[in-house]
Amino acid sequence: MRRKHLTRLIACSMLALLPLGSARAAISVVDDTKRTVTLPAPAHRIVSLAPHVTELLFAAGAGRYVVGVSEFSDYPAEARRIPSVGSGLSLDMERIIQLKPDLIVGWNNGNAAPQLARLEQLGIPVFKSEPYDFAAIARSMESLAHLAGTDATGEAAANAFRTRLKHLRETYQQRRSITVFYQIWRSPLMTLNGMHMVSSAIRQCGGINIFASLPQLAPTVSVEAVLKADPEAIVASSGEQDDVFSPWRRFPKLKAVARGNLILVDGTLMNRSGPRILDGMEMLCKELDAARSRRP
Repeated sequence: MRRKHLTRLIACSMLALLPLGSARAAISVVDDTKRTVTLPAPAHRIVSLAPHVTELLFAAGAGRYVVGVSEFSDYPAEARRIPSVGSGLSLDMERIIQLKPDLIVGWNNGNAAPQLARLEQLGIPVFKSEPYDFAAIARSMESLAHLAGTDATGEAAANAFRTRLKHLRETYQQRRSITVFYQIWRSPLMTLNGMHMVSSAIRQCGGINIFASLPQLAPTVSVEAVLKADPEAIVASSGEQDDVFSPWRRFPKLKAVARGNLILVDGTLMNRSGPRILDGMEMLCKELDAARSRRP
């Protein structure tokens, strides 16, 4: 009995000598590139390298731990007061290192790959974000919350997102299909293919992206190709360019023009793969519903 007590005492003494974080179980999640990201303890100094990442972190309850953000991280309002670490493709590496992050959340296709690799070489864990569908947005909130130790908030946000998505899908997806051209830039004329989140939103609204089958995620297309497809609606995002629809008004026989279906949506909602995309999607669904009502 005495020996058993002594063994327990020695074990407790050895635990007391270990660093504080050693006794904790490591935290692991899988990012959007299928890589496992492991932290010894919850991250409390996080740098976000994309606006959609900043929104995901705040929704997941980790906003108070964000110490650096990329340019254009303007939502929520608190994000505007966080120091900038440069643009997505031109990061201020020195500034990032000075912030002493214990987690970097990068944008897999939006940040310069060599810079992300350099941060990993310095021993900073990097979670690569690239949610291509709505399920991935919900998972991202849960994963980032787990890395920050804010699981309850992240799970609640993810479940609320799934519930709202289900409601929107059930409301609009089975309505009569309508063909859509989604324009992300005017010169050169660019769109998004079927793999992009925006195309998924169009489908949830009962729309058909006329360029969904193109192989590139953000392909350049010709005016002639749009005229040939003759979409019933043309959608463009605000903030793209002034008077974005003026070139299309030169073609009054184009269905979208003839029926008055030139739809402007908020680019900060639709083009960011964050939780607010459902706000943009709901607006788009309502606009496409109105476009259906204008069929001859």
